[in-house]
Amino acid sequence: MMKTDRTERHRNSDVWDGQLTRHVVNDGFDALIEREWLVTNGLGGYASGTIAGAATRRYHGLLIAAHPAPLGRLVLLSHLGEQYLTPKAIHSIGFIERLNQSMPIDDLQVLDGFRLEWGLPVWQYSIDGHVIEKRLSMPHGQNTVMVNYRLIEGQGPVELRLRPAVHFRGHDDPVSTPTLGEYVMTTSGGRYELVNHSLDFPPLRLQLEGHASGFALDETELPDVLYRIEASRGYDNVGRMWSPGYFEARLTQDEDVSLIASTESWDRLQALSVHEALSIEVERRRRLIETADPAARRGVPAELVLAADQFIIAPASRVEDSARAEAAGEQARTIIAGYHWFTDWGRDSMISLEGLTLVTGRYAEAGYILRTFLGHVRDGLIPNFFPDRGTEGVYHTADATLWYFHALSRYMAVTGDRTVLRGYLPVLNEIISHHRNGTRFGIRMDPQDGLLIQGAEGYQLTWMDAKVDGWVVTPRRGKAVEINALWYNALRLLQQWRQESGEDEREITTIADRVQASFNARFWCDSEQGLYDVIDGERGNDSACRPNQIFSISLPNPVLDPSRWEIVLRTVQERLLTPYGLRSLAPGHPDYKPQYYGDLRSRDAAYHQGTVWAWLIGPFVDAWRRVYPHRVHECSELLTGFDSHLSEACIGTISEVFDAEAPYLPRGCAAQAWSVAEVLRVSTLISSSQERD
Repeated sequence: MMKTDRTERHRNSDVWDGQLTRHVVNDGFDALIEREWLVTNGLGGYASGTIAGAATRRYHGLLIAAHPAPLGRLVLLSHLGEQYLTPKAIHSIGFIERLNQSMPIDDLQVLDGFRLEWGLPVWQYSIDGHVIEKRLSMPHGQNTVMVNYRLIEGQGPVELRLRPAVHFRGHDDPVSTPTLGEYVMTTSGGRYELVNHSLDFPPLRLQLEGHASGFALDETELPDVLYRIEASRGYDNVGRMWSPGYFEARLTQDEDVSLIASTESWDRLQALSVHEALSIEVERRRRLIETADPAARRGVPAELVLAADQFIIAPASRVEDSARAEAAGEQARTIIAGYHWFTDWGRDSMISLEGLTLVTGRYAEAGYILRTFLGHVRDGLIPNFFPDRGTEGVYHTADATLWYFHALSRYMAVTGDRTVLRGYLPVLNEIISHHRNGTRFGIRMDPQDGLLIQGAEGYQLTWMDAKVDGWVVTPRRGKAVEINALWYNALRLLQQWRQESGEDEREITTIADRVQASFNARFWCDSEQGLYDVIDGERGNDSACRPNQIFSISLPNPVLDPSRWEIVLRTVQERLLTPYGLRSLAPGHPDYKPQYYGDLRSRDAAYHQGTVWAWLIGPFVDAWRRVYPHRVHECSELLTGFDSHLSEACIGTISEVFDAEAPYLPRGCAAQAWSVAEVLRVSTLISSSQERD
């Protein structure tokens, strides 16, 4: 069908000696400062940075802790500078880029390589005849980061100095946010606490494990810190950090050195040594692989199983959700839509649920996620998203609730659990009733044709939701093609569930039949040999060639007449398909943008106007399998680009979007839930189909 345009430069992953590893070679400064790593803690907190060590985003830091609202996620440990002292020289690693200053690139020459082992980052340095490994991990369910240093070759000792630097702020706050008050460092028995009494932040607790360790007070202000990605995205990009001094310890082959940074209690921190915590975390990750679908236990799919784990979290910011779930003997779970800046979004969660939880065998968590969102239904809608520092959902979405029906159906199909209908069906009936009679934001069924219409001034209600300075880039008000494909799918599902539960389904069946007839009569656009993107819109019918029409074939209950499946699929393939997903708009349209870059307004102008979305490869493969059931093996070609992509951008995961034209540079969010979920889901489907054949 097609091959990737991007040159293969990286070694692939594989299972070697029972250890899932992805290697990335040191191929120059630009690559090292552009490639990122990400480790998460199951709460929405994370550690992230560049391979080179420089913080280039406001979100980079070794400890971004997740706390209940109104605090949300907090940048607490911004940076960790390293110095290795040997008899020959002093080597500084993990530099900070400063405004109008040259970069100390030479120290990066000691980096032998970078790799992920079981999804966790490992740096290897060769320094004056010594080989040193650095590993970073976060214990699951804790706002704690552990950085371990090990001398694996060389006589030693090597003196190690570690300088923590901080800028306490919300993780989404600009890097220019001024520091209020003063930082105060206190110590007792080798335990260090850093606080700022002007902020209602938890203390940052620091401890060093190692031989001949200590702390040297050396208060240092680090002004004019440059965050280069923030600059490229048009945001404030110069800030400052502060360091209280540095830890020092002696690194030998007999004894490692580890730094622990946390907002947890000291009792909890002392429960496990760094080595115990790392061993437990690796074992947890090994079990994730073993629990997953057999087709996802090796190579790229196995890596994606670990990547999927990053997005499934307990919503630490919403205490009410946890309390409600625990009272029912369950646990609250949700899905972070993407790192670094997204929270949990209803649409993204429902689209991602199958790939993140069902393919990976995490059925109980799938149920928890569905129940968490069900508890937030208001006026027939699930939330569009939850604010990072709030507890109440924001509801301006026309499709998230319809995707909920799809996610629930996939959950029941995979688990065989039909008992959920007893508790869910009354709410599902209520949802459809609200959509029929009209609910928020102009979402309502048109009584003339049964199709779903949506739209309200100033709101963007579909997944094409870019908005900047009051400008809704793709408003799509009217009857959007994928909204009505989802509406039909939801109606057919409710028809089936009501029948199973002994409820009268005849009225729902009549509506669904009417929707199907109206859809096929009204959405066909002969001039484009495809479907209108929107009908009955503000300017009539919109014939722009967009990927949304693929859902008329791909969903379990396809609304499009089978006689038109092949021609719609061919149109999408020829005009929108790329090695990394589908374009959001076909080339040749006046609004088409080939690249996604620049400031917020420039990016949003391109966000859904050509930019490639990786998650759309999922519905395309579903449609292909439906149209060409005997040519499923050809779908594997569609996924070849993602192998090399796992060694660029954010290592081991999949970006949100890509440029619309070669070389299809990765852009947007560095790690996106539905990108990972859909590539994992369809890669497993394809592998399973090939094994059966």
